[in-house]
Amino acid sequence: MEVKGKIILALPEQTGVSKSGNNWKKREYVLETMETYPKKVHFDLFGDRADQYPINVGEVITLSFDIESREYNGRWYTGIRGWKVEKENAQPQAPAPGTVPPPPAVDPFAALGGSDEDIPF
Repeated sequence: MEVKGKIILALPEQTGVSKSGNNWKKREYVLETMETYPKKVHFDLFGDRADQYPINVGEVITLSFDIESREYNGRWYTGIRGWKVEKENAQPQAPAPGTVPPPPAVDPFAALGGSDEDIPF
């Protein structure tokens, strides 16, 4: 699933150690959609993705995510876990080396010595 919006809040990073002794890291954010009636969406980036996608307040992003629910002490909790972040104002990537750029646009009437205004119809 995907949602697009502006980051309005970045919560402090959380870290810890799992029961199996592994270190973990989580960063949480709040995104506001850009609709007629904006919605706020709380999501997190867990593990390596917390460092892979640095996000700042004010940036417009498209978030790819999974929704997951779990039960704890008879209550259900639902979370949104981001797995990919695309920033809107990211610069387009340069073409790969060895690729041929498209040819420049050519005026078809320039070779005939006229312009499109010389056409009788």
